[in-house]
Amino acid sequence: MRFLPTEEQSDFARTLRDLLAAAEVPAAVRAWGAADHTPGLTLRTRLAGTGLFALAADEAHDGMGLLPLEMALGFVELGRAAVPGPVVETAAACALLTHLGDHTLAKRFLPGLVAGETSATLTLPGGSPYALDADAATHLFTVSPAGELRLTTATAPPRTSTDPSRRLSLPEDGGELLASGPAVLTAARHAGHWARLLTAAQCLGVGEALLARTVDYAKQRTQFGTPIGGFQAVKHRLADTLLGLEFARPLLWAAALSLAPEEVAAAKLTAGEAAYAAAMTALQLHGAVGYTEELDLSLWLRKARPLRDAWGSPSQCRAAVLGG
Repeated sequence: MRFLPTEEQSDFARTLRDLLAAAEVPAAVRAWGAADHTPGLTLRTRLAGTGLFALAADEAHDGMGLLPLEMALGFVELGRAAVPGPVVETAAACALLTHLGDHTLAKRFLPGLVAGETSATLTLPGGSPYALDADAATHLFTVSPAGELRLTTATAPPRTSTDPSRRLSLPEDGGELLASGPAVLTAARHAGHWARLLTAAQCLGVGEALLARTVDYAKQRTQFGTPIGGFQAVKHRLADTLLGLEFARPLLWAAALSLAPEEVAAAKLTAGEAAYAAAMTALQLHGAVGYTEELDLSLWLRKARPLRDAWGSPSQCRAAVLGG
């Protein structure tokens, strides 16, 4: 059994990394936090042009089929670059509509989502009651515990989270009823697994970005005439951070291959905790400068905890792993 990305999958990840490296993402993140969505929406369209969102939609509606492993690889890169917006939620909405199997609804929404012309956010049973970035998303889908899929709007103004680029809104009651019944709840469960998996992938990318920036800083900052990266205590802290991220990586790939709920939960738990640990390491080793908003590091520091808790907090993921 091959347990590494293929050459084609690796090429796709490199394509995304190169695109994001040239896209001035930090400026787009800061603009998004200030409610200027234009740079972020432009970036979303460019990402869609690579076929990223097509990986969560069927071929009958301009997608490439459901390919969670390829999408997870892509979302590691999105986390590494700190891409703003409801990208996980857009992908989960694509998965929801594809699994639902309603051709009319799929034809209405999927082509625009796949092409990057529209975006989506959503709330699902068992998840957070808040919808991410509903003020910037084209569509807000809600699934009730009774199995009603609705297209609705959000209350205003949105609330900010620990990460200013993550804006939270409560969906309004009511809205257009799109579908109802057990099939909706089944599709919602699938969409929830996708959202949890892709958030885990984002966490891994965020942790890798934090570690890379901290290693670079440890090579440059000196104390007593010596780079702090040469101190044994610093080496141990960085090594522990690396081990946490490397332990999460195979769990993420295994979860993407199976989409089994307990494996997805294990990947989310491990990647989320590893990203949060990377943030704590980065903050400590950068010292007081790590607190400054002007430093790009803050864009990743502020994402680590919200992503750790999004689409499955550590306690929820532990319960899922244990079958609770």
